[in-house]
Amino acid sequence: MTEVPTPPPALEALAGAPAGPDPQSAEGDDWQALALRDLTDRRAAIEREIVELEARREAIRSEIASSFAGQADSVARRLKGFQDYLVGALQDLAVAAEQIELVPQPLLVQPSPLDASAANLAPSGEPAAAVPSAGLFAADADLIRDRLRAFQGQPDFYADPWKLRRTLEAGAAASLENWFLEQTGRGAQPSSGSRNRNGLITAAAIAILGELYGEQVQTLVLAGQPERLGEWRRSLQDCLGLSREDFGPSSGIVLFERADALIERADRLEERGELPFIVIDSAEQVVDVAILQFPLWLAFAPGPGELVSEEEFY
Repeated sequence: MTEVPTPPPALEALAGAPAGPDPQSAEGDDWQALALRDLTDRRAAIEREIVELEARREAIRSEIASSFAGQADSVARRLKGFQDYLVGALQDLAVAAEQIELVPQPLLVQPSPLDASAANLAPSGEPAAAVPSAGLFAADADLIRDRLRAFQGQPDFYADPWKLRRTLEAGAAASLENWFLEQTGRGAQPSSGSRNRNGLITAAAIAILGELYGEQVQTLVLAGQPERLGEWRRSLQDCLGLSREDFGPSSGIVLFERADALIERADRLEERGELPFIVIDSAEQVVDVAILQFPLWLAFAPGPGELVSEEEFY
């Protein structure tokens, strides 16, 4: 019987010894740890960026809420007022261009005022009966008070054009009565705090003057900014039921940015025997002395708060 050879002791020890670490496995573990650590760092950096962006977003929201949103309505009103004024001005320019006479007209010499005064003398040598001054309303006091009381009742939204369609407050009616009867149509009254309310007071005055003098009266509004004139146009349109055709050089209401142009227009009206009614916006801090010579003018004097708001607005 053949005997199996016994392995050498060295081989037995080698076969029974545990296997050593695999170099490839150790290298894979190191790569995974490095990748995990890199991802962790990138995640932390992204989270920090997110926190910073959220903080910036909140800061921007706070800035918008405090600086922009509060002025959005004022900016929109200014833009709307300027748009209305610009459209009306272009329409007025088109009407004026159509009325330009391209054929030269012969020069007519106007008679001297001294000659006119002499012609007005009656044959008996006594002066002819003069037309009552437009600034004196004593003879029409009852009519004025009656109309002011009627204006304080229910509004007549379907009244004819040039009639007041809105309700006049008691304080505004008292102010207007003082202007008619105490100041004889020439003076300043405290502003009501907004152009819309000042426009309502002016509309009531225009309605009464229209009853007294008819188409002989033309209203001239002075406000130094286009957006202010736009507010006046909208207010008078609403209160008197007017259209854009009622605003223009040959219409019932004319809007002016400059006092010199208004004065020139008022002089021409008086030369034609018509009656200018001048309205001065509360934002006009200086009134030209030449305006004070006309028989009818109404200036709105602003309060301290109104002046401050105007300065901040512009």
